[in-house]
Amino acid sequence: MEPATPGASIVESLKTLGLTKYEALVYVALLQAPGATATELHELSGVPRASVYPVLERLSQKSLVSISQSTPKRFNPVKPDDAVNSLLRLIESDATRARTELSRVFLKAARPARGDQELIWSIHGDEQIRSRLLELLRGAQERVQILFYWDHLKQELVTTLLSLHEGIQVDIITDRFTTPVPDRIHVTVMTPPDSGAATEKSLAGGVFIIDGKQALVVMGSKEEGFTALYSEASGFIRFFTMYWNFFSSWLRI
Repeated sequence: MEPATPGASIVESLKTLGLTKYEALVYVALLQAPGATATELHELSGVPRASVYPVLERLSQKSLVSISQSTPKRFNPVKPDDAVNSLLRLIESDATRARTELSRVFLKAARPARGDQELIWSIHGDEQIRSRLLELLRGAQERVQILFYWDHLKQELVTTLLSLHEGIQVDIITDRFTTPVPDRIHVTVMTPPDSGAATEKSLAGGVFIIDGKQALVVMGSKEEGFTALYSEASGFIRFFTMYWNFFSSWLRI
């Protein structure tokens, strides 16, 4: 791959938002090549090979990058608007210029074909997970299957589900559900064992399957934060569909 040559103004704008020069170069390279490996990013950005992984780790901590669970690991950028909003306060003119330039690069990027490789992406941070989950639900076309124990998102989840087209089948398995819902939304309540201990630790999580083609799995706590795995891989979808079906069948016994 030929090294990327992002404009100096983009790098300087990102530096005013708290990024180092290397972080800025790697992030822009990711916008040009979503799903790239560390080696590909080294070649695209010109950042020394030994520095690429530490830079990517810092970008992940700043919620600018998601990391796949594949081998080799691949990296995906957060959309420019979300990235800018997650960084520290900035001078208005620099923020506007960075948002405009990064959006232009992102929209021009074409996701390269990866053959038969099945990718699983990790998503960190409550807001990133919430945004991705609601986006997936709003894009449902046929069916939504949900298994979750997640109080602080429940009302927003219900509101989003109620906004879906009436032809979409919605099946929910959860620990408790008091909100009135239309007949087309089927809710099964299952009280987990030792639920008091789970509540005390603020544990939460869920499995969300969209149209049998996309799945988001969330786990974490209010104290330690949340992590999600997202994939469109057939094996990932099949595993968590079987997981959901197991609970659904068990509850009918």
